[in-house]
Amino acid sequence: MAERRPRLEGKVAIVTGAGSSGPGVGTGRAISTLLAREGCRVLLVDREIARAEETLAGIREEGGDASVARGDVTKSSDCEEMVNEAIRAYGRLDILVNNVGITLPGKVVDVADEAWDRVMDVNLKSIMRTGKYAIPRMQQDGGGSIINLSSIVAMRSGGGFDSHAYVASKGAIISLTTSMAADYGQDNIRVNALVPGYIYTPMVAGALDEEGRDLRRRTAPLGTEGTAWDVAWAAVFLASDESRWITGIALPIDAGVMGTTPLAMIDRLR
Repeated sequence: MAERRPRLEGKVAIVTGAGSSGPGVGTGRAISTLLAREGCRVLLVDREIARAEETLAGIREEGGDASVARGDVTKSSDCEEMVNEAIRAYGRLDILVNNVGITLPGKVVDVADEAWDRVMDVNLKSIMRTGKYAIPRMQQDGGGSIINLSSIVAMRSGGGFDSHAYVASKGAIISLTTSMAADYGQDNIRVNALVPGYIYTPMVAGALDEEGRDLRRRTAPLGTEGTAWDVAWAAVFLASDESRWITGIALPIDAGVMGTTPLAMIDRLR
C-alpha cells in the first residue's frame, strides 16, 4: 500500500493565538501542531512571543515546518504584517485560523463598557482585521480556507457563563462567518466556524475542580471530556481539500450537547 501523503502538503497557514495561555495544550497550539503534522507550513502568531515559541519547539521536534511572529490582533498594522510575513517566509497563504479569544466578567446589568468593548475588539473585530489582509492574498493565490473559532455558548445559553460580552462576540462570529462565506465563495475561499463545547484547556483549567469537570462530562451524550485536540482535528478537516465543498457552517465539537436537552440527560445529572 502506498504511503499516505500529508493532507495539507504544500499549504501555508496563519494561526493566531498559537501559544497556550497556561500549562497544557490550548486550541491554538493543538491546531498549529496538527496542521504541521499534516505537511502544512505554519506561521505561529501570538501577542506573547514566548508562548508561540513553545509551540514552535514542539513542531520542530516532530520535524514540522513553522515560524513565529509577534502579533496583536487588535492592531490593523499587526494583522497586515502577519500576512506579509507569511508571504515572505513561504510565498503564499492558504489557511487562516482565527483562534484568539478572551473573556471578561459581566452580564448586561453590570458589565463595564470598557470590558465589553475589549472582548468585542479581541474576539470579533480581529476577524475583520485579519480577513482584510488575508483575503486579497488568498484571492491572488486561487482560494483558501478561513476557520473562525466560536463557542457552544453562541448557540446555547447557560453553562454558568457570566460574560455576556463573550457570548455576544461568539454569536456574532457565526453570523460573520456565514456572510464571509457567501461573499467570497466565488473566489474559492471557504469560511467556516468551529463551535467547541465544554472542552478542557488551559483557559478554563483554573476555574474547574474535578467535580465541575465530571458534571460537564455528564451533560453530554458521549459522557467524555473534550480536549483541544478534538477541536484541532476538525480544523485539519476544514483546512484540507477533503472539505472543498463545505463553507458557511458552524460545526459543533461538543460530545453531542447541541443535539439534546437538559431533560434528556437528567438521569445522568442526578
